[in-house]
Amino acid sequence: MNNQNINDQLEQLISIGISLSSEMNTDLLLEMILQGAKQISNADGGTLYRIYGNAIKMEIVHSDSLGIKLGGSSGTPINMPDIPLFFDDGSPNLQNVVSFSIHNNKTINIVDAYNDQDFDFSGTKAFDRQNNYHSKSFLAVPMKNHEGDIIGILQLINSIDKENHGVTGFDDISQHITEALASQAAIVLTKQRLIADLENLFESLIQLIATAIDDKSPHTGGHCRRVPELTMMLAEAAHNTQQGYLKDFAMTDADRYELKIAGWLHDCGKITTPESVIDKSTKLQTIYDRIGLIETRFEVLKRDQEIAMLKQQMLAFQNGEKPDAGIGQRYLEAVAEIDEDLAFIRQSNTGGEFMSPEDQSRISSFGQKTWCLNGEQLPLLSENEIYNLNIARGTLTAEERGIINHHIVATIAMLEKITFPKHLKNVPEYAGGHHEKMDGTGYPKGLRREDMSIQARAMAIADIFEALTAKDRPYKLGKKLSEALAILKKMKETHHIDPDLYDAFINQKVYRRYAEQFLDDYQIDVD
Repeated sequence: MNNQNINDQLEQLISIGISLSSEMNTDLLLEMILQGAKQISNADGGTLYRIYGNAIKMEIVHSDSLGIKLGGSSGTPINMPDIPLFFDDGSPNLQNVVSFSIHNNKTINIVDAYNDQDFDFSGTKAFDRQNNYHSKSFLAVPMKNHEGDIIGILQLINSIDKENHGVTGFDDISQHITEALASQAAIVLTKQRLIADLENLFESLIQLIATAIDDKSPHTGGHCRRVPELTMMLAEAAHNTQQGYLKDFAMTDADRYELKIAGWLHDCGKITTPESVIDKSTKLQTIYDRIGLIETRFEVLKRDQEIAMLKQQMLAFQNGEKPDAGIGQRYLEAVAEIDEDLAFIRQSNTGGEFMSPEDQSRISSFGQKTWCLNGEQLPLLSENEIYNLNIARGTLTAEERGIINHHIVATIAMLEKITFPKHLKNVPEYAGGHHEKMDGTGYPKGLRREDMSIQARAMAIADIFEALTAKDRPYKLGKKLSEALAILKKMKETHHIDPDLYDAFINQKVYRRYAEQFLDDYQIDVD
C-alpha cells in the first residue's frame, strides 16, 4: 500500500471521527460507523454487532455488490438469528468469528474463509449459496469503551483491491486504522448511552419527586402527572395552529422535552407545603376534624335540656302536682332546634363554591350562645371556629391559602438553584408561571401576558383545567366538561388566561382528548 492510500485512509478516519462526535441519532450513528469502516478498508460488505446479555445481535448489515441495507434507518428488519456468546452448558462460543473475537478481546483477520479450519462458516456458506455470493476475507474488530469493555463488533467482508477490483485480504494498515475507528466509535456510543442513562435517571428522579408530592395527599394525587399531559396536548395544538397569533409558534423535539420536564416540575415546591394544609378536607380540620368537639358541646346542650325537663317533672311530683304537659313539648322543640343548628354547622364545615353572607352571619351568632362546662359558661363556638366555618369558598383560610400559594415561590426558588443544561434553561420560567394571569393580577410576580412565554401560558391553562375537573379534591366533585369550559371561557373574557391558547384548546378539542383519557363518563357531557 502506497503512502497516498495511507494518507487517504487517515483523512477518512479523521473525517468520520468528526462526524461521529456530532451525530445523536443512534441508528444513523451505527450506520456511519459501519459505512466508515467499509470506506477505510474498501470492504464490499459488513455487519455491526451489539452485545445484549448473552446475545450478539446484528444491528446493521450492508453489502454493496448485493445491494443489501438492513437494520438501522433502512426500516428493513434483520431476520437472522442472534449469535450466542455462551452455549447452554455455560462454555464460551468460540466457533463463530465475532464471539471468538469478543472472548479473546482481539481482532480476527481471515484471508480466506473457505480454507479456514478454525471457525464454523456453515452459515456464511449457506448465505453465499442462497445469494450467489462468495464471502472470502473477514475482519472482525472489537469495539471497546473507555473501561475496556467490549460493547460491539465491526465485521467487514471482502476487501476489494482498488487496482484489479478482485477480493483480497485486509492488510495490516487497514486493520490498524479500522481498529482506531472502532475505538473512536465505541467511545461515542458509550458517551451517547451515558447521556441517555443520565437523562433517564434525571426523568426518573423528577417523576419520583412529582409522585412523592402527589402521594403526600389523597386529594391531589395525580395532579403532577396530569398537568404535564394536558400541557403537552395544548402546546401541540398551538404548534398545529396555522393562523393568527400562534401561526409562527413551533416546537422542536428538544422544545417538547424541555416543556415536559417543566410540566413534571411545576409543583415541586409543594414538597415544602404541610400535609395539614394540603389535606384540609373540611373547614375545621387541623390534625383532626374539630367538628367532633362541637358535636360534643351540642350533646351537652341536649343533655342539659333533658335534665332541666326531668327536674321540672320531678319537682311537680314532689309537690304532689301533675307535671305540665307542655314540658315535654318544649323539650322536643329545644332538641329539634339544637339538631337543626348542628346540621347547619356540619353543612358549613364541608366547604363549597360559595357561602352566603346570611349563612356567615348565622355562624357568627353561635359565638353569642353558650354551653356549660364544670359550671362555667363558654361560647358555643370559639372565634377560631367561627373564622374557619365562615370561609366563603373551599376549606382554607386566607392564611392557609397563603401557605398553599407559597408553593410556587418555593418552586421557582428550587428550580433557580439548579444549573440546568442549555437545552433545559427555560424550565424555571415555564414551571414558575402557571399561577400568573394575563392582566398581571396573578402571583407570585404579577406577570402580564407579554412577560410570559407561550409555554408558560399553556401550563397555566392546563393547571386550571385540571383543577376544575379533578375528581380527588377534598370539598367538591370534579366538574363536568360543560361547567369547566364555561369557567374557562369566563377567565378568557376577564383576561386571566391567554385568549389565543384558549381558542386552540377549544377549536382543536384538546379538552375532549384529555377528558377521554382522565375523566369519568359522567363528566363528559359535551363533544
